[in-house]
Amino acid sequence: MLVNYMGDLGQTEWTVSTLAHIGKSDYDMLLLPGDLSYADSQQPLWDSFGRLIQPYASSRPWMVTEGNHEVEALTALDMVPFIAYNHRWRMPYEESESTSNLYYSFNVAGAVHVIMLGSYTEYGPDSAQYKWLVSDLAKVDRSVTPWLIVLLHAPWYNTNTAHQGEGEKMRKAMEALLYRAHVDIVFAGHVHAYERFTWIYNNAADSCGPVYITIGDGGNREGLALHFNPSHKSASLSVFREASFGHGRLKIIDGKKAHWSWHRNNDSDATVADELWLESLSSSSPCQDGTKAKDEL
Repeated sequence: MLVNYMGDLGQTEWTVSTLAHIGKSDYDMLLLPGDLSYADSQQPLWDSFGRLIQPYASSRPWMVTEGNHEVEALTALDMVPFIAYNHRWRMPYEESESTSNLYYSFNVAGAVHVIMLGSYTEYGPDSAQYKWLVSDLAKVDRSVTPWLIVLLHAPWYNTNTAHQGEGEKMRKAMEALLYRAHVDIVFAGHVHAYERFTWIYNNAADSCGPVYITIGDGGNREGLALHFNPSHKSASLSVFREASFGHGRLKIIDGKKAHWSWHRNNDSDATVADELWLESLSSSSPCQDGTKAKDEL
């Protein structure tokens, strides 16, 4: 099973290039961690975005979560957020017992449980999203879905100078939940670049924590986030970082192994700019026996 990833897509020539690269791969599904059309309350731009992606989204499932550009208070008198997003991109949230289109989960091909979280709705311990996440994680059966993947918009780990610290409050609220559940990968967008971290928990390398990947390089109109801080406290945890437009691919081999690759738009389709082989944390004895996770919490 091949799942493609891209964030912060927009409607530019770079977007067209990203879509063309994705269209050349025989993928099964696309997951997008927010910032879709960049309509910013201009409804015709939602329409043009739909026309742009129709050849792709009509032939493969596209599953998304919201970014900051989906918040959209449409008028000064009606400040209800997410109206266009919730109507145009209705996700199957009720099937996972969520009460909001802004966070939900689903299973893919009996191999992956995907959780979509909302960076721009309440996420603290008393929030509906937090309580739903606790419940959803408790229901995950890793014998049925050995891979556990989370998408959100604002990255929890980020050495780019853009959007520094914007995901920190959410990380502090929810990171322990993902660690206890042995989430394999956390994907984010928001920062218009690509960055892959090692396995992390609580700002330190941890073999039982998720791999964190920022994939906000889909082609948006705001351009690339060009500057990374080599002195950032997380710099030693950042394995690969580059400000280029592109997309990522996760090939699920079986219940234990998967291959991640990142592809630049500037390269030929066959070129892999960054890659990583992963072993599902559900098959890792040191993590699954619970002792390490309990000691860390």
